[in-house]
Amino acid sequence: MFNRFALVLVFVPLAIVLIALAVANRAPVPFTIDPFNPGNPALTYTLPFFVFLFAAFALGLIIGSLATWFRQGRYRKLARQRAIEAESLKQAAGRPAPAAGNDPVLPRPTN
Repeated sequence: MFNRFALVLVFVPLAIVLIALAVANRAPVPFTIDPFNPGNPALTYTLPFFVFLFAAFALGLIIGSLATWFRQGRYRKLARQRAIEAESLKQAAGRPAPAAGNDPVLPRPTN
């Protein structure tokens, strides 16, 4: 219930702001990829300004997500190594390996 409330609390105002941004910035603007020849029609795209804003937002989201994923790679590797070590120790002690959902190395996810 709390997750749904938090989802509504965050995404409804965000949607209102994004819709207002799109409505306020709907005039077409040229975007030129060639900085040395800005009049080149082959490398100039004319779209509404909010499209460029949303594209920049999406690109930033993707770059930030990839940076976070790469930055946390060592922690994922460490967790995998600890899981393998725990499993090998349990098998060496003669105990059966735990089921996939009952891994004592990592905490269980909470809802």
